Amino acid sequence: MRAALGLQALTQASNHHEKTIEGDLFSSFVAAGAISKANADDPKKSSLVRCARTDRGVHAAGNVISLKMIIEDPDIVKKINANLSPQIRVWGIERTNGSFSAYQLCDSRIYEYLIPTYCFLPPHPDSFLGKELVKLAEEAGDAPGYQERQNEVSSFWEETEEKHVQPFLHGLDSELGASVRKALYEAEPKIIDIQSDAILTDASDSDEPGLSSQPAAVQVTADLPDIGNNGEQPATEQEPTFNKDPEAVGSTTAVISRPDSGVGFVEQSSSIPEDPKDTDKRPSISALEAALRSLKNVIISAKKAHRIHPTRLARLQSVLSQYVGTHNFHNYTISKAPRDPSAKRVIKSFNVAPEPILINNTEWLSLKVHGQSFMMHQIRKMATMAALIVRCGCPESRMQESYGHERLIVPKAPSLGLLLERPVFETYNQKMRVQGGEERAEIGFNKYEKEVQEFKQREIYERIFREEERDDTFHSFFASLDSVRTPDLLYLSSMGIPAAKKEMPQKEDQKEQQIKTVVSEDEGGGAGDQEG
Repeated sequence: MRAALGLQALTQASNHHEKTIEGDLFSSFVAAGAISKANADDPKKSSLVRCARTDRGVHAAGNVISLKMIIEDPDIVKKINANLSPQIRVWGIERTNGSFSAYQLCDSRIYEYLIPTYCFLPPHPDSFLGKELVKLAEEAGDAPGYQERQNEVSSFWEETEEKHVQPFLHGLDSELGASVRKALYEAEPKIIDIQSDAILTDASDSDEPGLSSQPAAVQVTADLPDIGNNGEQPATEQEPTFNKDPEAVGSTTAVISRPDSGVGFVEQSSSIPEDPKDTDKRPSISALEAALRSLKNVIISAKKAHRIHPTRLARLQSVLSQYVGTHNFHNYTISKAPRDPSAKRVIKSFNVAPEPILINNTEWLSLKVHGQSFMMHQIRKMATMAALIVRCGCPESRMQESYGHERLIVPKAPSLGLLLERPVFETYNQKMRVQGGEERAEIGFNKYEKEVQEFKQREIYERIFREEERDDTFHSFFASLDSVRTPDLLYLSSMGIPAAKKEMPQKEDQKEQQIKTVVSEDEGGGAGDQEG
């Protein structure tokens, strides 16, 4: 019989020895007697197919798999869960028709992205991006418009300086205080190579949906640490890396890949201003680093205490609404040419929850996007673009320009905040309702809503909040972008896309390190592409 199950981050590694959620699930099916002995040695024999896959570090609150299984035992779900980690839960099993495929018959997916509200604060006025936005707004004759778009947060940095930064610096001697301020925003960036010369071929929407085609549908929820790449082509494009060493608090890195030239590079702001001529006059490195670390914590605390203004929240919703419809999202993924028809995707809705969530003195927003299919990194890049448009006081018209043929660099937001909420089987469910004959239950999570919400809170939300509190992931990400001294993000300025195309003066040792871009497959492939 075919059945449907629901779960989180259902993955299958290309290395059969790697631990995966799919592997754990299949083992639990076998142990519970849901798989015949003849099929117990290979999931392919049971036609195991997952509905949606997620990239490294991405959670899933609800997923569906289909396979042939034995479900006569009324306690089969209980027995399966008894053999699973608490991070993986099977909510229910539904009998389906013989041709059901969780991958092929999924109409759309709903994802949620959690992001702290301080991410919508403007760049610090002493950062590279902060200075350029003001300068270019004046050059474009848009200074009043820029100020109006930043009006509700215009006093944040001035008040932070007065109430938090200055009192801290006054507690240091003048020389150390000056060095700390310079190290925080004015240190010369260093360019470092962050990828190998590995080359992959474009997967061209060729997701291999899993095993064969006669599944049962199983509704499962799970949450596991990063365990690999789902059995598709290995995603060798590296994540943006940030220095988490508490002894190097002033050092952050941001990865940017150039879609037009195949160049990837990292800008790193050194925590110590390099001035070899003045080495003897500088305070000791340990004193500087300790002071810098403390100042960074002061600023992060001030940012986390920020509460988003209703006007800014409304502007965010206005920006998100511009994703709705059919658009060319070639700038929101990797290795997609502007005229590639597969870059056109349908977004049904993209909304921010009207009420922020307050956790451990940090205010969070929940963004939910419903789309037919998503390409690799698409949702994370969409989240980044929306945040950048708002925090940089960028005209909202830039959203529509991003769907044009110009190549723009859109960094991908941290995977920490992303989770697959649930897949949708509207067409299949409607067909089962009108077909008559043997009654089939709808494939969905409505009947398990209470359990799923409890699981999300315990295993996903709490983990996200805890990791952000520990690592300041979102602060590091946006602070890095603000410090990248290239024109690549200046399309966010009042000058628009032309500003991103100009050459910036660089020292010889700051030139980009040429590498071959790592090209990864679409997430989910074809009509079932998944965000990763």
